[in-house]
Amino acid sequence: MGGDFGPSITVPAALRALSSNLELHILLVGNPDILFPLLATTDSVLLARLQVIPAQSVISSNLTSAQAIRASHGTSMRIALELINDGKVQGCISAGNTGALMGLSKLLIKPLEGIERPALMTVIPNQLRQKTILLDLGANIACNSAMLVQFAVMGAVMAEEIIGIIQPRVALLNIGEEDSKGLENIRAAANILKKTPTINYIGYLEGNDLLTGKTDVMICDGFVGNVTLKTMEGMARMFLSLLQSSKENKQQAWWLKLLRHCLQVPGIKRFSYFHPDQYNGAYLLGLRQTVIKSHGAANLHAFLSAIEQAVQAVQRQVPERIAARLKSVLPKSD
Repeated sequence: MGGDFGPSITVPAALRALSSNLELHILLVGNPDILFPLLATTDSVLLARLQVIPAQSVISSNLTSAQAIRASHGTSMRIALELINDGKVQGCISAGNTGALMGLSKLLIKPLEGIERPALMTVIPNQLRQKTILLDLGANIACNSAMLVQFAVMGAVMAEEIIGIIQPRVALLNIGEEDSKGLENIRAAANILKKTPTINYIGYLEGNDLLTGKTDVMICDGFVGNVTLKTMEGMARMFLSLLQSSKENKQQAWWLKLLRHCLQVPGIKRFSYFHPDQYNGAYLLGLRQTVIKSHGAANLHAFLSAIEQAVQAVQRQVPERIAARLKSVLPKSD
């Protein structure tokens, strides 16, 4: 029920996911009076794999995490997460209040052993047409050095076990590459990672290296990660809009022609590899079960991507793989 557009986006995306994945079953948690009219013309074959779970209230987006948790009983978000605890579902996707999702997930589902607080993680494309893992994206505004190290461990596990990168390179996002740069918690985390043989730590990288492919995993606190991700999304959408308009208009500004040439994009479809909608859906990494946070402003295609992320996480047993690796990695990194 959450997000900027609520069921008008999430319901069509769920139906699209059901039509493309015959093994998928979806439970829609929310107000039946709103949900059922959106399903009125749905094919009975799809409805056989869809169930509406009643929830009359919604966690407001302007509540703090503590306020949201106190007022969460009976809300669509809490009921959805309780379904995981009850063993009725294997994953949860929400476009609602991020702080509430983080707090309730930690309360109800519990973090993995050795993880202080879960982190939001996503995969972003880089200029080598490969992928880079970025975390945290906003679940933890302030992080101590121990949390940054835990994020590095989880990010490395994701890169190796899920993306298939052998000995993934791990870097800390910082304001400079020199050892003396950065806040105390970043420098302390760097000192720990340097002494952790199971992590292929390559040092600090600056923001302009995030999309170059210099690292496979980039670690930062949630404040920096959230601003970084949304800035990249905004830039990507701006370039896509400019390239689309330059394709449609016969008269093109010289700098748009130069941009198209520099990007070596013969057609707009090729540049769609970088479209942020394809990468919507951030793992709440470090939990015992799968929870995916969708962008609040996600459109149908973007929310569909979030559902596909959840399906992939369940099929590949992401929490179980991380738990297995943490047992061997975290004790060695102290």
